Amino acid sequence: MKVGTDAVLLGAWVDVKGAHRILDIGTGCGIVSLLLAQRTPESTIIEAIEPEAAAVAEAIENVKQSPWPGKVLIRQTTLQNFTPAHPYDLIVSNPPFFSGSQLPPAAYRERARHTTSLTHLELQQHSERLLAKGGTLAVVLPTHEGNRFMAIAVEKGWFVSARLAFFARASKPQERWVLELKRQAATCREQRLVLYQDGEQWTDDYRALMGDFYLKA
Repeated sequence: MKVGTDAVLLGAWVDVKGAHRILDIGTGCGIVSLLLAQRTPESTIIEAIEPEAAAVAEAIENVKQSPWPGKVLIRQTTLQNFTPAHPYDLIVSNPPFFSGSQLPPAAYRERARHTTSLTHLELQQHSERLLAKGGTLAVVLPTHEGNRFMAIAVEKGWFVSARLAFFARASKPQERWVLELKRQAATCREQRLVLYQDGEQWTDDYRALMGDFYLKA
């Protein structure tokens, strides 16, 4: 699975203030965890879980090659079977999102992109189990799936505390939601971000968000 805009958006945008212990659910190659490692103090502990052995091996190698080999811990496990000793201040996930479309032939791509192994309700339920009081769950999803995710969350007692509407171009429909949710009542912080202004030229806002992570920025 290639590094995509979704993961980088989540890792660059989510609020990490006060997050001393972070969990990355479905880390894949480890990109979100590494972005968060770059943005947080050395004392912050980042744990990342991933059920696929090949992805775990790749994430471990990427962490070893990074400047933060002692800060990010990769574990091979499913969220449903994960029972840590401590709760988390922040949980992040670039979760599976397809729920009714044709499945791809590769089993790994099916599990990574389709909600056959982790439904959005399960993600919310287990995040509630693993979050510290006042903690935050942050996810990135396509617009339609993000709307469904928010509807399920609100029905189950979550509050959307921040959300970023992401557009590839200002003239095109919205492509992604990046969301922060809490169990406590919160006023939602609304933001909008456009990737391209002319041709393949990044907007100033996108460049400002990604400046610390891309060589081209």
